[in-house]
Amino acid sequence: MSIIRKILNKMIILIQLPLVLLFIIFEEVIWEGIARPIYVKIKSLKILKKFERVLENTHRGVILSLFIVIFTIVETAGIMAGVLFIKGQILFGLGLYLTKIPIAGFTFWLFKVTKSKLLSFGWFEWIYNKMMIFFSWLKGKDIYIDTIIIVKSIKEYLKYIKAKYFAGGEFGRRMKKLYVDMKKIFDRR
Repeated sequence: MSIIRKILNKMIILIQLPLVLLFIIFEEVIWEGIARPIYVKIKSLKILKKFERVLENTHRGVILSLFIVIFTIVETAGIMAGVLFIKGQILFGLGLYLTKIPIAGFTFWLFKVTKSKLLSFGWFEWIYNKMMIFFSWLKGKDIYIDTIIIVKSIKEYLKYIKAKYFAGGEFGRRMKKLYVDMKKIFDRR
């Protein structure tokens, strides 16, 4: 019986690891590094403040339809970008993925602004709650916690390297001086 349990545990880890890695890549790299700054910028736009007031008076069905259409476009673009990556069309896939990020930021803003109206649909609230339960479960797994610790230590090390060698360190200053000197030489010709 213990052999079967060990095999099952290994299989569960094999299933958990890709989920955890995908979630961490999304959360740490894409969301924190790219999407959050875009979301903050979108949130601060004056035109969206006016649009927010329009949404307050818009029927919940219209808001749901708008949200589903935009969400579907964003997710389809993400899947298509993944397919392009797999097919070897890296630059096109990257371009498509980078294009979808501002739209995803807008979708996230739309959800935040209209959350109460969207959650007024029972089935939507049920899906949302199940997703939150899943994310809580995933974030509570030891493999997630251990991987986050590793990712954060790598990020801190990279910040240290950047600060030491590129941001204000001697290496950064020497490289900048070399660049300026090379530019002067080539500008003369």
